[in-house]
Amino acid sequence: MNLRRVQETGGTFLVSLPRAWAKRGGLTKGSILAMVERQDGCLVIDPQYKFEKSVEVATISASQYVEREITGKYLLGFDTIKIEGQNRLPANMSEKVRGTVRRLIGLEIVEEDAHIITLQCLLDPSSFPPEKILRREHLFASSMHRDALTAFMEEDVPLAKDIVERDDEVDRLYFLIVRLLRTAILNLGLSEKMGLSTIDCLDYRLAASHIESIGDYACEVARSIIEFVGTPLPKEILQPVCRLGELSYEMHQNAIQAIFSKSLDLVGKVSEASLTSKEIIRQFDELLAKEPSRVISYASAVASALNRICSYSIDLADLVMPR
Repeated sequence: MNLRRVQETGGTFLVSLPRAWAKRGGLTKGSILAMVERQDGCLVIDPQYKFEKSVEVATISASQYVEREITGKYLLGFDTIKIEGQNRLPANMSEKVRGTVRRLIGLEIVEEDAHIITLQCLLDPSSFPPEKILRREHLFASSMHRDALTAFMEEDVPLAKDIVERDDEVDRLYFLIVRLLRTAILNLGLSEKMGLSTIDCLDYRLAASHIESIGDYACEVARSIIEFVGTPLPKEILQPVCRLGELSYEMHQNAIQAIFSKSLDLVGKVSEASLTSKEIIRQFDELLAKEPSRVISYASAVASALNRICSYSIDLADLVMPR
């Protein structure tokens, strides 16, 4: 810790800057510094107040974990990612890299030969407000959720297969928002330009994760429809599952609207609905005990996924705090 004594000259408070820090920042007489007061009262001094993002380069080996490593470097905000082999790249490496690139928005292959593949992210972080991306992610997850309920009630297998395919788009948007938020947290100039506080970044990160999970569980409902095609559910089992589906969608919509509007009334509605969902599950478990094993497996899989959506809707609503 570097302690400095405050001085006063002509009614102005002065504090000297550490010489080594000033040199590292390239400061000279007349240099302009940005000063931002954080919510905790600390004053942050930034010598690079104009957002000038340096190019971050990562090099990874062409291993069996290349997909995971590319995704990790992308989420950490690296602009250029190079995949290198000890000699020649393995025969299937190009296919693996291309498959991963398709899942990551803005990442493109800009150079490729027998020894190296170079990827570059072409996004300008300041052009993608997190709230806009979050809304788009929600629209995809919401449509998957709604269509999963329709596919279940109408036994629509083609629609269920379409839902499974759409899950990749939710993941793409989730990865994008994580990348942007991490970049904003690491760069004061960017977060200031985007109007984001550290708390905002944390809330957006959690909200994006919950929405992505809702999309995953809508996908689970769709997979169950495909797996158990031709397995009719008795009316007394079908009704509570459909009711739980309607309630989960209502909770999902109210929760996301509460996030964007900061409405505590909507938060209250989500909390009230959660009590109803628990009662439906309790009654459903009692009814299910006497059914054949395949009916139990199908109905339980769908009800469990819908119940998880209810839980994530509660988690979303819990992010809303009075201002």
